[in-house]
Amino acid sequence: MLLAVQVFNSPTLKFKAEVFAVHANIAWTYLLHEHYERQGIAILQEDGRSMLLSQMVARDDCPVSQGMQDNLSSLKKIRDAVEHTLFRRADTRFLSIFQACCLNFDKAICELFGPDMALSNELSFSLQFAKMDLEQLAQVHAYEVPEHIRTLEQDIDGDLDDARSADIEYRFRVVYTFENSTKSKSHIKFVHPTDDEAEEVRNVLIRKEISDKLYPHKAGVVADMVREKSGRAFTTHNHTQAWRKFDVRPRTGVAQPENTNKDYCIYHQAHGDYTYSAKWVDFIVSFIAPDSNYDELRRFSL
Repeated sequence: MLLAVQVFNSPTLKFKAEVFAVHANIAWTYLLHEHYERQGIAILQEDGRSMLLSQMVARDDCPVSQGMQDNLSSLKKIRDAVEHTLFRRADTRFLSIFQACCLNFDKAICELFGPDMALSNELSFSLQFAKMDLEQLAQVHAYEVPEHIRTLEQDIDGDLDDARSADIEYRFRVVYTFENSTKSKSHIKFVHPTDDEAEEVRNVLIRKEISDKLYPHKAGVVADMVREKSGRAFTTHNHTQAWRKFDVRPRTGVAQPENTNKDYCIYHQAHGDYTYSAKWVDFIVSFIAPDSNYDELRRFSL
């Protein structure tokens, strides 16, 4: 697996995806062979060949998660395609699958054989001579892809439903957003898929939406919707109490009006006002459901 990563990260080598798919497949095969041998399960079959990775992944007692199994099935399809064609510029098409494969391998080897076997300490963060340009990153998939690569991609994802396709152990995803941040929080942070903090990262925005779709409601509409959904008297004055109480947006006239809670509200520079999300409506309705909270909100001082 270290060899697979080193080849893929080398700036001078081509044939990256092809080499990674082959070596990673072998690495996972050896890892699961070791697991089953330690369980007293023979890996040699009647024909004298050891169990294939695909056979071990298909077993009911396979020790890795469904997301990892899906990732390995995709890795096998890529490996099989390598026997017949060159990927050339299509290396980056499978980067997310390869990244998940590496993270999964380190997790599996630690869980099955102990943390002393971790590979994460063997690899440092890859340095590069060119700065990371977000516009360039956005164009990674923009070039014309050969038909055989498109066919392979469709084959890889074709058997998965939306939930399995979105599993971060199947295909690694990173989302970049622009937010005001202190210097101490302005770096990129990586979290493991199973960490509690990662649960907030799992909701990945996979296509761009204009703000009018994400935040369609003006304050008066929010008040009307809350009144209708909750069955309580709720005015625009109560709505002002709500956004001030929960610091959803800054007050009028501040130097940085765009500093809003992006879950609930966004500022429109063009016409100088705010609109709100459906999530904000649901939050208010949920909060004022108990009488005590409803009374507390109405008593909130502006």
